[in-house]
Amino acid sequence: MAKNKKQKVKKAKPGPPTQRFLDISEIREDVVVLKDGTLRSVIMVSSINFALKSQEEQQAMIQSYMQFLNSIEYPLQVVVQSRKMNIDAYLDAMKEQEKQIDNELLKSQIRDYASFVNELVELGEIMQKRFYIIVPYDPVTDKRRGFWSKLGSALSPASLVKLSEKEFRRRKHDLLQRTSLIQTGLSGIGLQGAVLDTQSLIELYYTTYNPDVYDQQQLAPVGQLELDQGF
Repeated sequence: MAKNKKQKVKKAKPGPPTQRFLDISEIREDVVVLKDGTLRSVIMVSSINFALKSQEEQQAMIQSYMQFLNSIEYPLQVVVQSRKMNIDAYLDAMKEQEKQIDNELLKSQIRDYASFVNELVELGEIMQKRFYIIVPYDPVTDKRRGFWSKLGSALSPASLVKLSEKEFRRRKHDLLQRTSLIQTGLSGIGLQGAVLDTQSLIELYYTTYNPDVYDQQQLAPVGQLELDQGF
């Protein structure tokens, strides 16, 4: 009888980590540091119902917006995110309120209302929109890169540029000055802008790259996260 030879199954070599294909090197001190050494800050901006404004108010807002754009000497990125509305916190608050009420009729009404709101959001697929402005800081050396250099960076994983603490401080200072000017310009249009801190930035990029699981797998506070330094 022929002996059965055990076939050795070769384990597939692990592929490169996902972080290698991301442009982000780290998020620190409310700033996004990219692998090419450039920095970004993110402003969450309020919205205005333009259609409800009078014609005079609309014209004034348009003029203010034109002046805002003409005052900018560098590119900005405007991002609009549409997410399914998450009302879990609202429903939990209603459940806590229900526990504190002794009146059975009021308890029943709260349960019915919570059920109605939950079905309305689920069946109607009510979306929540959030608006962001990304403010960049690109060193002069980066702006002088040629077409083929930029194309190569787009087709291959970004190379990691190590910033010294002094260089990071200098670039962050210049970036915050730009961010402050953008916030001032937005207020002239009637918009409010809030700069995202480190925790909010991590959550923003986490929900962006994990749209299907961010509701089920909530992020821990930034101090409790285990960071991979092997980018």
